[in-house]
Amino acid sequence: MARELSPKCKASRRLGTDIGLKQRGGRGIETKCKLAVPPGQHGAKKSRKSDYGVMLQAKQMLKLMYGVLERQFRNYYADASSRKGATGSVLLELLESRLDNVVYRMGFGSTRAESRQLVRHKSIVVHPQGDASKARVVNVPSFVIRPGDIVAVRDRSKEQSRINDALRVLEGIGFPEWVDVDVSNKQGTFKRVPDRSELPAEINEQLVVELYSK
Repeated sequence: MARELSPKCKASRRLGTDIGLKQRGGRGIETKCKLAVPPGQHGAKKSRKSDYGVMLQAKQMLKLMYGVLERQFRNYYADASSRKGATGSVLLELLESRLDNVVYRMGFGSTRAESRQLVRHKSIVVHPQGDASKARVVNVPSFVIRPGDIVAVRDRSKEQSRINDALRVLEGIGFPEWVDVDVSNKQGTFKRVPDRSELPAEINEQLVVELYSK
């Protein structure tokens, strides 16, 4: 399966901000990646981006942040533009509802990439609307999680040190308001889709809409 393999520090430096590619906790990404300096031999001397370049960078940020490749991102945009509401806001809702992202938000993985791996390795169980009788192992990272669904770590995976470490770190930082996590049982409820104000300010979904509207 195709996936993004570009160096994480290089991608973060190109965007000039932390987009969650490095694990939470420990040394800050600013000390690891020199975010203020763009990558490349002449990175510090690069000229100002064109309007198109700014819009393209906004799209690249979303793709890298959520671990989505070009074709899939285009499909998300097409889906968002066909629904009611502001296209940019709906696009973010679709991305935030991905199973791998919800696993990350609940702290079972230290990065979205690690969360995606947990899903693919069949370590995650989904209880639709909290109904345990319909619980099933899901190994599709793009699976849509809906408000009221319970996402849990599979019993055989609960003792994995990486899951315990990731949970411990996020428990110290604090869980997002839109998920309710039971740390002892390693499961959480997706209460709602996050409001735009609860997502990173660096995201500029309107520029993405403008790019695709050209």
